[in-house]
Amino acid sequence: MRIHFIAIGGSVMHNLAISLARLGHQITGSDDQIVEPSKSNLKEAGLYPNQIGWNTDSITEELDAIILGKHAEADNPELIKAQELGIKIYSFPEFIYEQSKEKIRVVIAGTFGKTTIVSMIMHVLKKLGKDFDYVIGAQLEGFESLIKLSSSAPIILIEGDEYYASSIDDHSKFHYYHPNIALISNVVWDEFKTEVSEVVYFQQFKEFIDTIEQKGTLVYNKEDANVVKIVGDTKDCKINRHGYKMPIYTINKGITYIEVGDAHIPLHIIGKQNLSNIAGAYTVCEWLGIKRVDFYESISSFKSSIRYLEFVKSEAGSVVYQDFAHTPAKLISSIHAVKEQFSNQKLLTIIELTPYDILNNNKLEYYRNSMSESDVAIVYVNKNSIKEKNIVLSNVINTVISTFNHSHMKVITNATELNMFLENFESQGFNLLFMSSDNNAGVNVLSYADKFLSKEVKKF
Repeated sequence: MRIHFIAIGGSVMHNLAISLARLGHQITGSDDQIVEPSKSNLKEAGLYPNQIGWNTDSITEELDAIILGKHAEADNPELIKAQELGIKIYSFPEFIYEQSKEKIRVVIAGTFGKTTIVSMIMHVLKKLGKDFDYVIGAQLEGFESLIKLSSSAPIILIEGDEYYASSIDDHSKFHYYHPNIALISNVVWDEFKTEVSEVVYFQQFKEFIDTIEQKGTLVYNKEDANVVKIVGDTKDCKINRHGYKMPIYTINKGITYIEVGDAHIPLHIIGKQNLSNIAGAYTVCEWLGIKRVDFYESISSFKSSIRYLEFVKSEAGSVVYQDFAHTPAKLISSIHAVKEQFSNQKLLTIIELTPYDILNNNKLEYYRNSMSESDVAIVYVNKNSIKEKNIVLSNVINTVISTFNHSHMKVITNATELNMFLENFESQGFNLLFMSSDNNAGVNVLSYADKFLSKEVKKF
């Protein structure tokens, strides 16, 4: 096929373009901005556009299909010309479905935890030598791309998100995949991060269940009240339903063990959320025909998905973890996970927030007492990221401190100050948890870890 990508520079879009080119399709693409690593990857594959910007000359009747990236607006000139010419236009999820109609489609959904569960299943299948395709939202160790499409693999694993498919299609992406096996890990509506109302957000997941193939399987977290309610509201669907819950576990000398029959399986990962994710991944693998003993032998070597309670470094009895802070509830659970794992150690937690997070008093209030289990708390807000000149962070620092309501807390507003703080922090007896934001450009957690672990001087 001759396929043109409108907005080829996206992280997933450029991976799809490269994957299709490897399968023998003729691929072209355009975008008004292409940054790393997309730029280098496209150049290496010979798919980097001759010019940056939209070029309607690229849209001809000789094209078999257009794949429209979410970045492209509805008034995009290339899109308008493609519509005028009647060329078939696919959103990303529509095209993935077309390429996987003959495969067993496994779609992992949920507000968070999707990447981790998919990566757990990928890890197990790879360890067991199984052939599979995949679509995932983050680069994983041991996998060279975000997408693998082939003609031979009988299974495709898809990280299914609930956001709209494209600028001309407001259906949720995961409504297009029609899974044979689907999993919902959790459903949490956040009024500050979700573009739709709570009712609409929950409805998206109900409709996702309706898209499961007849006699297919829904795997769901029966310890999440919202998920249980959604599943209960879709009883008319003629599908299998298989609930899962967190396994029994123990922690000994900083290592988590899960009980599987009479065996105690040691893990590299920590935290109750990860344990719940393992239970979900196992249930999916069970439906794929993986034996229990093979699953747990394989999962014991799984380390972490990207930036989810990810081990960074350890030295002299202190450990550094990084995590992704997308909600106050996630901050609370991650702090608890590290404190539970290392109960004899104190904890320094640094959460990176945007200036706009702390300037919104309604949003800031959700963080009240969220760091209470951490022994020392730092809120890091990079003042250099403020575009509006009239915003003065110093005016709101006291509000931040009073709202978090922590007796050992500090607000830091630039990277130099944060580096100095870590260089002068006595790390003996402490662990560090760095909760990074959605846009942590320029943040080098390994560098912070080195400064935290390398010395013993004044206490906070």
